[in-house]
Amino acid sequence: MAITADSIRDQQRLTWDRFAAGWKKWDAELIAWHRPFGEAVIEDARLRPDSVVLDVAAGSGEPGLTVAALVPGVQVVLADISAGMLQVAEEKAAAQGLGNVRFSVCAAADLPFDDGTFDAVLCRFGFMFFPEMRAALREMVRTVKPGGRVSAAVWGRPAENPWASLVLGTLAHHTELPRPPAGTPGLFRCSAPGFMTRLFKEAGLVEVTERSVSTDLVHSSPDSYWEFMEDIATTMAAGLANADQHARSLIRSDVFQMLGRYEHQGALRLRSTATIVAGTRV
Repeated sequence: MAITADSIRDQQRLTWDRFAAGWKKWDAELIAWHRPFGEAVIEDARLRPDSVVLDVAAGSGEPGLTVAALVPGVQVVLADISAGMLQVAEEKAAAQGLGNVRFSVCAAADLPFDDGTFDAVLCRFGFMFFPEMRAALREMVRTVKPGGRVSAAVWGRPAENPWASLVLGTLAHHTELPRPPAGTPGLFRCSAPGFMTRLFKEAGLVEVTERSVSTDLVHSSPDSYWEFMEDIATTMAAGLANADQHARSLIRSDVFQMLGRYEHQGALRLRSTATIVAGTRV
């Protein structure tokens, strides 16, 4: 069967529904780890106290829920292709008593909102996985008001992100992973410096800014890190699925050995770097 944008989205929907339980399990750790990236996306969106905000590829709720909690006058819509992930976000919103949040299960390339609905559109760690990035960005630009901002985060280069590249490099060493066609969804697809700026400018956005933000993924032990990655990292799970039991054992052993270089003051600290890009609709 030919690989199409629709077939990729169908697979992504199933995958993220399956991983929703893992994201719920590690919610506190994920929020702490991703906080600097979410704060940067929010800052560059230039929100007002009465803004109407769309969070695309919101997953389990961030950074949209942070916006809703920080600015009670803001109205926030969380959109994601996965109903399972949005269910986690909805449970979190209810637990926090947030009444200014709505939810929409939809694809980024086909947003069910009128033109110029939102004052800002946020997208943290979604672009890399969109099968049609330019179509998704066109939809974000269409649904934001003139003068409104589109603000996003994508993962930086592999060398700046050992939290993921450590495992992915080891997987590639021990398994016969097919090389994906250029431009297909993947963790580091948007990592080249200037890539997102060009994308935003091509979409007609102005006042485009791009900057890097870094933090550490912190875990108490290799076992904790491995369990975390198995539960939340879809790319790692796909790689392990292609390995037999012997290869999986070797991969785990090699990763644990390499993690030793990231020990600092009794914990593992793995660098994590994202590119934050934002632009204004004319």
